[in-house]
Amino acid sequence: MIAENIKKLHKNINRALTARISCNVTQQVKIIGVTKNQTVAKMQQAVDAGIFAIGENRVQEATEKFPRLDRPVEWHMIGHLQTNKVKQSVKMFQLIHSVDSENLAFQINKAAANLGKIQDVLIQVNIADEQTKFGVAEQEVMPLARYIAEQSNLRLCGLMTIAPHFDNAEHTRPIFQAAYLQFIKLRETSLPNTCIQWLSMGMSNDYEIAIQEGSNLIRIGTDIFGEREY
Repeated sequence: MIAENIKKLHKNINRALTARISCNVTQQVKIIGVTKNQTVAKMQQAVDAGIFAIGENRVQEATEKFPRLDRPVEWHMIGHLQTNKVKQSVKMFQLIHSVDSENLAFQINKAAANLGKIQDVLIQVNIADEQTKFGVAEQEVMPLARYIAEQSNLRLCGLMTIAPHFDNAEHTRPIFQAAYLQFIKLRETSLPNTCIQWLSMGMSNDYEIAIQEGSNLIRIGTDIFGEREY
């Protein structure tokens, strides 16, 4: 089932790319398999079927799975990151999607320096200004980006956003359009220690709209694994 789901996912991605409205980003779309509450066996099936990046929401769960997956994959931290979990995160994750404060950036930089690592990060932006979601407001993106650019062991690689859940995914389009504009603004700003290449937006219910509006990094759980196992 997982392999078939992934084949269908690729077809949908290609369809979305042909309808892409925003053309100022790479045409390639990277899939992150979101593995929250999924078994290691299912994760292995997904990797064997062509998923080469794993996204975890919780550091503790990732720590338990990390040594057991036994597959060469990228690990992405896509959930809210608490400062007391930063050291573990920097050891495991190639890309942290959820930087939303100077303090968190400072702590990640400190941990990365101790490991002699340059940590790739994204700024999480809360476009819809939802009280239940983390992320900075649109007007706070550039100040945080400038702060991150000053940190010697961080490399800012782009933005991440989470759209509200709508029964009609078309309603997410203005959210993704606004995030894309922020991404382009960030990419066109000359900042040191940056490599602005990833716009992480779109999940199982809205990724086709996100791709049409410029996303090149999508976070997919249900459409790969089915409903989560709790």
